[in-house]
Amino acid sequence: MNALAATSRNFRQAARILNLDSKLEKSLLIPFREIKVECTIPKDDGSLVSYIGFRVQHDNARGPMKGGIRYHPEVDPDEVNALAQLMTWKTAVADIPYGGAKGGIGCTPKDLTKIFAHEQTMAWILDEYSKFHGHSPAIVTGKPIDLGGSLGREAATGRGVVYATKALLDEHGKSIKDLTFAIQGFGNVGSWAGRLLHEQGGKVVAVSDITGGVKNPNGLDIPSLLKHKEDTGSLKNFSGGDDMQAEDLLGQECDVLIPCALGGVLNRENAQDVRAKFIIEAANHPTDPEADEILSKKGVIVLPDIYANSGGVTVSYFEWVQNIQGFMWDEEKVNKELKKYMTRAFLNIKNMCQTHNCDLRMGAFTLGVNRVARATMLRGWEA
Repeated sequence: MNALAATSRNFRQAARILNLDSKLEKSLLIPFREIKVECTIPKDDGSLVSYIGFRVQHDNARGPMKGGIRYHPEVDPDEVNALAQLMTWKTAVADIPYGGAKGGIGCTPKDLTKIFAHEQTMAWILDEYSKFHGHSPAIVTGKPIDLGGSLGREAATGRGVVYATKALLDEHGKSIKDLTFAIQGFGNVGSWAGRLLHEQGGKVVAVSDITGGVKNPNGLDIPSLLKHKEDTGSLKNFSGGDDMQAEDLLGQECDVLIPCALGGVLNRENAQDVRAKFIIEAANHPTDPEADEILSKKGVIVLPDIYANSGGVTVSYFEWVQNIQGFMWDEEKVNKELKKYMTRAFLNIKNMCQTHNCDLRMGAFTLGVNRVARATMLRGWEA
């Protein structure tokens, strides 16, 4: 099942739980706009190369349609559509005044000579828009600090994952410092989550990324591992742990598994191998519906992506607010507000779980879908 089919299935299940009108349900599922473009650029050798790009604007009932750009050779319309839809429910769960969108370009960034640093890309977008409309810092978020970006934005998604993890563990009478963690994906989100868990006394026992994996049942020294990766470009041959195959990460012995990489990594083939008691979905759509059913039967508690990884878009909202007001916050305030939003959202999800007698994924989906449906009807939608 591809990402769009899985996401739409979760939406329809939430719509049934909420007893939404069938016409409203269909209206909420159909994207507001889909765009496909060809981008032709000159290479360093003078030849031309073309890339296909997609932008899906899913829903704007609650505010401007917000969503990032994915650079990957296998980007396709269904994936971008699914991510745009997930962003609609994610911003609603976080209770920030945005709708959902997503972009994607079918390319391999590492094959290009211009380094695709996230902040640099946002700076280019700001500059291009401002050429025609005057200096407009609020038009895009994730900018460099020098151009109106927010302090705390780089760590925001990983920090939000840790706040979400703490909220879930508190609910079960457990503490980060008493548990073991395995992290799949050690880019921006995974490395920040690992660093912050380590600082709070959590024992990160296994980490993997595209370069390989490393494990230590006594806990990895995350700052040293980050330094090793920076120096060598790889997780392999780290003196503080044993090398492992990256694909073995999902089945590692741990209390909490945090997938931070690609979607669809947990499926019917490997869900049975999971030994963790909790899964925190830091990636977008890492668990397909068949894996969800298997994990549920095993008693594994899954904290869904549309809540768990919403720290990034929440701090993007804070950046937007700062740009509009022309008043910048210090990092302490950014982190304090993020914790407040993440904690409040978890309580709202739990309330929906109790109201509808459902799991955390449906608690999050019913919360998000209900907010978007209410906004749509208040704006004058009629069957």
